[in-house]
Amino acid sequence: MKAIIQTSYGPPEKVLQLQEVDMPIPRDNEVQINIKATTINDYDWAMATGTPYLYRLMFGLIKPKKSIPGMELAGVISKLGSGVKDVSVGDKVYGDISEHGFGSFADYICLPLDAVQKMPQGMDFEKAATLPHASLLALQAFDKVALQAGQSVLINGGGGGVGTLGLQLAKLKSCEVTGVDSVEKLESMKKLGFDHVLDYQKENFTKTGRQYDVILDCKTNQSVFAYKWALRPNGKYISIGGSLSRLIRLLIWGGLLSKLTSKSYQILALKANKGLDRIGELYVQNKLEPMVDGPYTMADIPRLVQYFGEGKHKGKIVIHLNESQATEIK
Repeated sequence: MKAIIQTSYGPPEKVLQLQEVDMPIPRDNEVQINIKATTINDYDWAMATGTPYLYRLMFGLIKPKKSIPGMELAGVISKLGSGVKDVSVGDKVYGDISEHGFGSFADYICLPLDAVQKMPQGMDFEKAATLPHASLLALQAFDKVALQAGQSVLINGGGGGVGTLGLQLAKLKSCEVTGVDSVEKLESMKKLGFDHVLDYQKENFTKTGRQYDVILDCKTNQSVFAYKWALRPNGKYISIGGSLSRLIRLLIWGGLLSKLTSKSYQILALKANKGLDRIGELYVQNKLEPMVDGPYTMADIPRLVQYFGEGKHKGKIVIHLNESQATEIK
């Protein structure tokens, strides 16, 4: 089978290589999945480059522990381990596999059954692959801050996967939503439904004087003391990722500020696939529509990881593992 292999850290286009490898065989408690679509995520960039260096404690100090990256997939069960029940060969499944390692940049993977869930009827593989990680970052974040109907929400990084799905979840509660991102993404963000958009290179949302009930931060690129100026009294800030040094400071100072003021500052610890059934229901009800950048081919993955790292993508970057249905990289 084909897979993207990584044996060292460095620029994605140098360290990620398309190769032929052996087909994985499922253990007793595993299923083999024929992967039909996968996506690019923050972890893929961090794993390729080995930065921030602290992540190497998880990925491997000198080289990656796992030679095949990728953490999100949609596919078809192609073989069952002897102890697996309740599913059949041919069942369509999807999921965020990060709690079980990596390996979705390949034609096949073997995983415990609880690493994935069955896809809802009518969901295609490309759309399914976009949902498990990004939508649940937004859903779990809004659950954690108890998002209320009619609140004013700002999403920093609004044009990416989490931002575009987070907008739609917030709109289900009739919230007024402001999105912050690069100028290249603002027009598509307006079309998607953001009430207001800000070019981060021209306006710092913490200095405009406008305040919000909830800030969902996909970037975490400013001081926790700056965010307090953009929060209303009793406002809630929650980060789902970004600069590691900023996250560490947020963890320290955010806890203190939460105790001393009426505003709260939190970091989301994602629970993989928790709430994916709710996301699937919203999709089936036509209440959630992922924005797809692609689909591309497996051979494009090294360039796509670089593309992701440069923040040029709109929505979720999707790779279709049937090259005849993929498009050229932008």
